[in-house]
Amino acid sequence: MHHPLSYMLGIVFAATLIRSTFGFGEALFAVPLLALALPLRLVTPLVVLLSITIAASVVVQDWRHVHLRGSLGLLLPSLVGIPCGLLLLASPYQIPVKLGLALLIIAFAAYGLLGRKPPHLQTDRLPWLLGCGFCAGVLGAAYGMNGPPLVVYGTMRRWTSQQFRATLQGYFLPASLLALAGYRLSGLWVPEVTRYYLLCLPAAIPAIVLGRWINGRLHPQGFVRYVYAGLIAIGLVLLAQTLP
Repeated sequence: MHHPLSYMLGIVFAATLIRSTFGFGEALFAVPLLALALPLRLVTPLVVLLSITIAASVVVQDWRHVHLRGSLGLLLPSLVGIPCGLLLLASPYQIPVKLGLALLIIAFAAYGLLGRKPPHLQTDRLPWLLGCGFCAGVLGAAYGMNGPPLVVYGTMRRWTSQQFRATLQGYFLPASLLALAGYRLSGLWVPEVTRYYLLCLPAAIPAIVLGRWINGRLHPQGFVRYVYAGLIAIGLVLLAQTLP
C-alpha cells in the first residue's frame, strides 16, 4: 500500500461517521479494512480506543438523550454473557450458531424494511433487557458484534434517532473501557497502538461532529430504515463467515 496513513485516516473517518450518525456499526467497517494496513493485534485495541472516544464525546454532548435505565439494563446482563461468548468462541458449534444468528438478524431487519413493525415496548421490560443484554455480551465476546441485540431492543422501544445514538453510547462507553482494561492486562495495548490512535484523532474528531449534525437531521422513518439496512449488512457478514 503506497499511502498507509492516508488510507487509515480515510477508513477511520468513514467508520467514525457511521458510528456517530447511527450509534453502531463502525467495527464491522473498520476492522477488516484497517487489518489490510496494520496487524490485527494493533487494529483491535485501536478500534476500541476510537470507540471510547466516540462514545465519551456523544455522552458528554447529548447526555440528556441517554436512556439511563435502558443502557444500564442492557450492560449488566452483558457482563454475564461475556464468559458464555468466550466459551462459544472455543466450541465446535460456531458455524451453526453464526448461520442461525445471521438468518435471524436478516429476517428481523427485512421484516422491518417491508413496513412491518416489531413489537412495541412502551416501557423497559426486564425480560427483554436481560435477553438482549445477555445476547449482546455473548456476541461481543465471541464475534465482536454486540450491536444487533442492542439495535433490536432500541427499535422495539421506538427510541428517537437522538435517543438511539446516545443510549447506545451509554452502553458502549463502559463496555469499551472494560475491553480496553482487558487489552492492557493482556499486554495488547502497546505504545504503537497509542501512536496510531493519536494519528487517527484528526480524522475521528470532525467525523464525530459531522455525524451528530447528520443524526439530528435524519427523518425518523429514514433513520429506522438505515438501521435495518445496517442490521442486514451485519447479518450478511456473519453469513459470509459461515461459507467455506
